[in-house]
Amino acid sequence: MAGMHTPEARINKHKADWRGWKFMWPFAVVFVFVFIIPIVYAIYISFFKKQMIGGTKFVGLQNYQRLLVDQQFWSSVGRVALFTVVQVPIMLFLAAAMALAIDSMKLHGTKFFRISTFLPYAVPAVVSTLIWGFVYGAKYGLVGSFNDFFGTNVDVLKPSVLLAAIGNINTWEFTGYNMLIFYSSLSTIPHSLYEAASIDGASEWQIVKSIKLPELKGSLAITVIFSIIGSFQLFNEPSILQNMVPGNAITTYYTPNMYAYNLSFSGNQSNYAAALAIVMAVITMAIAYAVQLNSMKEQMK
Repeated sequence: MAGMHTPEARINKHKADWRGWKFMWPFAVVFVFVFIIPIVYAIYISFFKKQMIGGTKFVGLQNYQRLLVDQQFWSSVGRVALFTVVQVPIMLFLAAAMALAIDSMKLHGTKFFRISTFLPYAVPAVVSTLIWGFVYGAKYGLVGSFNDFFGTNVDVLKPSVLLAAIGNINTWEFTGYNMLIFYSSLSTIPHSLYEAASIDGASEWQIVKSIKLPELKGSLAITVIFSIIGSFQLFNEPSILQNMVPGNAITTYYTPNMYAYNLSFSGNQSNYAAALAIVMAVITMAIAYAVQLNSMKEQMK
C-alpha cells in the first residue's frame, strides 16, 4: 500500500562475526601451545650458547654462522637430499600404478589389495624398522638364510647400499598411503566420461593418458610435498638400525634430525641444535613452496 513503509532489515556489514571461533578455539589453543610456542622458543634459544663458565650467553647469529661451515651438517643434508631425489619418485610411481590398477576395475580382489597395500602405513615406524632390520640381517635374518642356502655373501646393511635399504623401508611404509590419495582423485572422475571415450574408440592407454593422468596432477603435488617433508625429517629408521648395523655405518649425524637429537641430548648443545632445526625447517619449507608454485603453474596451463 502507498501509505505503508516496508521495514528493511539493517545489516551491519562492518560488525565482525566471531561465532566461528567458538568452534575453532579448542584447536587454536592446542595449536598455539604445541606448535607456535615451541617454534618461538626454539628461535629464541638459538641466539644463545651454554658455556662452562658464565652460564648461558647471548651470541646472536653465532650458531647460524657455525652451521654454515659445519661439514657434518651439510653431509647429513646432502644424504637426505639424495634420499629424497631417488626414493620419492620410485614410491610415488608405485603408488600411482597401484591406484590406476585398482581404478581400472579389472583387478580381482580389489578390496583386499587396497587394504593390504595400506596396512604397512598402519604399522608404527619403529616396528616396521625392527621387522626389516631382522629381515636384512646377514647372520640371523632372511638375507642370512638366503646366503646360507645359495652360498652367497649378500649384505644389504653395508655402507654402500644402506641408504637404499632405508629407502626400501620407507617405500614399504608409505606407498599405500599415497596410493589412497591418488585413488581418491581418480574416484572423482565420472564414469560417463570413460564410457564416452570408449564409444569414441579410445583405448585403455589413451583413457589413462588423456583423462586419468591429468586428474592426478593436483594429488601429485600434495604427495610430493608430504614426501619431501617426510624425507627431510628422516629419523626413526636410521636411529633404530644404528644398533643393528655393524661398525659405524650410521653416524650420529647421518640425518639432520639425528644430528640435532644427538647434539641436544648427548652433546649438551641444545642451542646449536635449535639453530639447526630452524635452518632445516626453512630449507624444507622453501623446497615445498617451490614445488607448490611449480604445481600451480602446471595446473594453470
